[in-house]
Amino acid sequence: EEEQAQVDELKARDREVRAHEQAHAAVGGQYAGAPSYTFQTGPDNQRYAVGGEVAIDVSPVEGDPEATIDKMSVVIAAALAPAEPSPQDRKVAALAQSQLAQAMAELMSQRAEARNAASYDKTL
Repeated sequence: EEEQAQVDELKARDREVRAHEQAHAAVGGQYAGAPSYTFQTGPDNQRYAVGGEVAIDVSPVEGDPEATIDKMSVVIAAALAPAEPSPQDRKVAALAQSQLAQAMAELMSQRAEARNAASYDKTL
């Protein structure tokens, strides 16, 4: 009976871990790797996922702030996709939010420079 309770607990944890990591992978698309898991063998000699991770690329798109903004929006959604994001998930989302803010500032700067150059050309 005690062993069955442990197996039931491991089965529930396995479902939770797999759903959590699949949520990251599904939403992250091209920026997310495949889930990897750590396993524990139960008293029934079956392996159950008890932990996992999905690598998510949080690097900016060099020289393209618009693409970086789009990418970081996906990364944030992927990091926060599970029903209960972990502290690490929230850390990744915060990093992506920071990258997104930098890209927005860079894009605004580029647009301001373009406007200034255009108005300078008109005065010549």
